[in-house]
Amino acid sequence: MKKLAIYSHCALDTISIAGNSYEQIGGAASYCGLMARELKFDVDLFTKYGADFAKQYLVEKKINLINPDSAKNTTKFSISITGSDRTLKIANECEPIEYSDVNADAHIVSPIFHEISQDVFKKIKQNSNFLFVDPQGFLRQKDSENNVFLQKTNLDLANVDAIKINPEEGQNIVDGSHDEMMLALQKKGIEHVILTNKTDVSILIKNRVYSLKLPNKHVHDTTGIGDIFCSTFTCTMIKEKDFLWAFCFAAGSAQAALESNNVGLQKIPKKGDVENNASYFYNLVDFRDL
Repeated sequence: MKKLAIYSHCALDTISIAGNSYEQIGGAASYCGLMARELKFDVDLFTKYGADFAKQYLVEKKINLINPDSAKNTTKFSISITGSDRTLKIANECEPIEYSDVNADAHIVSPIFHEISQDVFKKIKQNSNFLFVDPQGFLRQKDSENNVFLQKTNLDLANVDAIKINPEEGQNIVDGSHDEMMLALQKKGIEHVILTNKTDVSILIKNRVYSLKLPNKHVHDTTGIGDIFCSTFTCTMIKEKDFLWAFCFAAGSAQAALESNNVGLQKIPKKGDVENNASYFYNLVDFRDL
């Protein structure tokens, strides 16, 4: 069985949508891990959480939790969602994740708030076969009221195979228009550069951009959609060795998760729904040369 190693914090999320509030476990660790399990991957999860975290949900899904227990409470966010926009506050920060060597087919590095040091990141890069990075947690800072914002950050992205950014994240790593940002990331040596802009998703490979528009009828809870996308892309790349299938599968899983209208981890889609969407999207991909 193929194995995915994930470096990311679990989180406790309070999600507010349309006047309703939902408390649940989350974090890129949970979303990426559960999606990979749905796609029949073994998962080693390098994370930290406190005694306040309900880990049984991850244990039941047979996710291997590597040295996760912390004396500090779990990283905690308050998330307010309006349509496809969301604001984030950080209420608590757990301790950082330390590096452990693991033999995996692929690694995902997806920090949510400063839990991965540059030193740990460097070690992961030296020891991964295929590395997917979602840089959001490297870029996040907090103000005096704990509102989370993004700050321009110098990231060493050598030895990264794939990255996913949205326009705001991209602008805090490189400069320019959407196309220029993708090209600038590619110049850093990243083979698969993915840009997600609300329902528009694109991937730059060599000198060609492939694009899809997700046909979301009604967007409910967008929390974790990017993580579901990243995990599906990585797992499909490892299995199929085909970036276009991986891109369509990733888009298909994001679409299936959004269509479920479920909140939090309940929206992790079933493998069959992902496959159906991927086959449909495969015939809809647009491409253009840069």
